[in-house]
Amino acid sequence: MTERFQTWGMSYEWAWFTSTLAGILMISLLLMLSVAMIIYAERKLWAAFALRRGPNVVGPWGVLQSFADGLKVFLQETIIPSASNRGLFLIAPIITFTVALMAWAVIPFNSGAVLADINVGLLYVLAISSLGVYGVVIAGWASNSKYPFFSAMRAAAQMISYEVSIGFILICVVLWAGTFNMLGIIEAQKGHVLGFVNAFGLNPLLFPIAVMFLISAMAETARAPFDLTEAESELVAGYQTEYSSMSFALYWLGEYANVLLMCTLNAVLFWGGYLPPVDWAPLYYVPGIIWLFAKIWIFFFIFAWVKATVPRYRYDQLMRLGWKVFLPISLFWVFLVSGYLMYTGHFA
Repeated sequence: MTERFQTWGMSYEWAWFTSTLAGILMISLLLMLSVAMIIYAERKLWAAFALRRGPNVVGPWGVLQSFADGLKVFLQETIIPSASNRGLFLIAPIITFTVALMAWAVIPFNSGAVLADINVGLLYVLAISSLGVYGVVIAGWASNSKYPFFSAMRAAAQMISYEVSIGFILICVVLWAGTFNMLGIIEAQKGHVLGFVNAFGLNPLLFPIAVMFLISAMAETARAPFDLTEAESELVAGYQTEYSSMSFALYWLGEYANVLLMCTLNAVLFWGGYLPPVDWAPLYYVPGIIWLFAKIWIFFFIFAWVKATVPRYRYDQLMRLGWKVFLPISLFWVFLVSGYLMYTGHFA
């Protein structure tokens, strides 16, 4: 895109700045529109699981329901508790929403279609996703209310617990792909299984950690059955309890942007990203972004399916799964994968 702007007479610096800004706006607007659509889709899925109708009044088939909800939230009064820390109370949802958008900078939507093609893209995603806990903790503390504070502490412990397992899982992927670059990881999956399947996930050594990553992604985004940060019987809405209007909407947008990010990472790291399922020439005529969106939709369906059908864990069960099950297994898998790759001469 930079070259195109240069053909219009711009200097390289202005062409780069304009193309980068256009890329940021394109990703941000598409992501926020996608959030509205997936909220509608998720409500329809939950309704189908429970044999209900779901949204069906606002707009054709109810498709404008999310926009109506957003307008309602936007028009509400912003209420700031008198005993809260006003500055931190207002900045916390901004941090959460901003961090949720920043991670998308290194996600490849197609071959070469990535905003920032950096060599350490996977480390960038891991670092940015770790920052999301700050918005949650600051919200709980700044609200000056015990239930949001309890929820923030739960969320912090939960995110840290599953970040450790995710880190070890990502090491296995990096060892096999030989790069931290997101495009490189996708290209390493071309014909990976049996010479024609484009996926790490069907590799017998990597399939177990692909399942662990999916479960850890649910815990990382505090989705059911790991949504202990907003357990109705104990914490009401959790760290968001004191928030209203656009402040609440920013958490809402950030949460679903993170869910979409985790669905995308599942597709990119284990299931070929923008590559077709099998390495067959006619399938490459379908644009890569279509394959990527199809895989994201499949994982989002799994997220919604689990939320509609699996009961919530107790908090001790959640922490035990993270520290006593996923952590030792993921650590052992690093040794297993690295040992196998050393034995087969993969590092030579």
